[in-house]
Amino acid sequence: MPSISARTPSADPPRPSSSPGPAAASIGLEVHSVDWIPTAERHGTPAHLGALWFVGNINLTAMATGVTALSIGAGLLWTIVATVTGSLFGTLFMAFHSAQGPQLGLPQLVQSRPQFGYLGAALTVWVFALVNYVAYNTSDAILSGDAMHTLFGLGSSAGYFIAAAVAAMIALFGYRWIHRVSRWLAWPLVAVMAVLTAAALGDAALPKGAFTLGAFHAGPVMTVFVITAGFQLGWAPYVSDYSRYLPANVGVRPAFWWTYLSSGLSAIWVFGIGAVISAAHPDATPVEAFKAAADGLVGGLGRVVVLALLVGLLSVMAINQYGGMMSMISIKDSFSPVVANQRIRAVCIGIMFFLVWGVAQFVGVDRFNSFYGNVLIFLAYVFTPWTAINLVDYFFVRRGLYAIKEIFNPSGIYGRWGWRGNLAYLLGLLVMIPFMVSGPFTGPIATALGGADYSMFVGLPVAGLFYLLFCRSLDLEAERRIVAEEGILEGAH
Repeated sequence: MPSISARTPSADPPRPSSSPGPAAASIGLEVHSVDWIPTAERHGTPAHLGALWFVGNINLTAMATGVTALSIGAGLLWTIVATVTGSLFGTLFMAFHSAQGPQLGLPQLVQSRPQFGYLGAALTVWVFALVNYVAYNTSDAILSGDAMHTLFGLGSSAGYFIAAAVAAMIALFGYRWIHRVSRWLAWPLVAVMAVLTAAALGDAALPKGAFTLGAFHAGPVMTVFVITAGFQLGWAPYVSDYSRYLPANVGVRPAFWWTYLSSGLSAIWVFGIGAVISAAHPDATPVEAFKAAADGLVGGLGRVVVLALLVGLLSVMAINQYGGMMSMISIKDSFSPVVANQRIRAVCIGIMFFLVWGVAQFVGVDRFNSFYGNVLIFLAYVFTPWTAINLVDYFFVRRGLYAIKEIFNPSGIYGRWGWRGNLAYLLGLLVMIPFMVSGPFTGPIATALGGADYSMFVGLPVAGLFYLLFCRSLDLEAERRIVAEEGILEGAH
């Protein structure tokens, strides 16, 4: 792994940002968006990533992932096995992306420009990323509305507006407050999960033999694997957004392990308990099932558990709204330079707010499982080649050495269209198609393999190896001279 540290920049920061006014500074409003974070503004420790990514999975939507996974039909115990392996696999790539944040001080999507080009990244990767944020926020909206209805008798639309408004305020305040809220919630949500675990395992409604291993069917087991791996991989396009303020001397390993262990273990815990609760209450909506399980342990406890999971959901809704805002600004910045300020951040958060509300009204809670399952599978497909290309570029091609100013230069050394990244992405996606298994489509090879989805295991190496091959024509020595002259990053490779 590259060892990278920052030294004092030899010039002004690569992208200007407006200075926050006294009122904004006093309450901690973030001023940066897609621009580079100067060394003097770095703060925090890798342990902060632990709280953020642990709490990121303790909420209604993550818990509902286990419900959706069980509905695939693999059986409870095989669902848990696939959940464990899928979570550990998907989190591996997410954590490596997280480790890029302190080294470069840039949002994740902006880091795609050296591979896909200044415009190429905007028209490929960033559009998919925006779909990612809308899809996850739609799922959050449906469950937050259902929870508000269950707890307070509000209509689903009104419930979503209240929940999303709270999340939008956290997102507007930005990075520091998102981390702060996660640290406040960490231990209370651990306690809630412990209670819910006891309720799930002791639920009298669990069918006899629920934990019998049963016959192995590769098709549903691999679909569960893809769903859970896809959930974790869905963090990848914005995971380093939440590590980019860490000091540049934070090594790759601490950032990787604090992300991997906290997110991987919490995902396994939450997905597994969600599947067990769904086995006991197969006909209930996710919110109804969680409430019923907790009430079975202690009467009235269900409302407390649903409320706690809703609060956890507000935290992740803030993360998704923040990520959607960053994606919109990144796309706009590719066509006309953006000066970071609170106004553009607020406008983009507002657009996310109403866009998600409209999609959520169309989907509705009754179609949640089908919608959410297909979202997870689709996102696993579109981000598998991207994650391979981005990580191969960072760790094996450029070895963490990038000219930060050139990333913000449309006529710079990385070009407008990165043919290497775009072609490798297309080839990776094409070879995955015969192996895909989704609601509307099953590839011919997947059909021959009994409906088992091995597409991720094909797309990852193909996209990564083709990109590595294409990069043999890069003049890396010339790039490294520019990096050294810029004086923002220096590294060993």
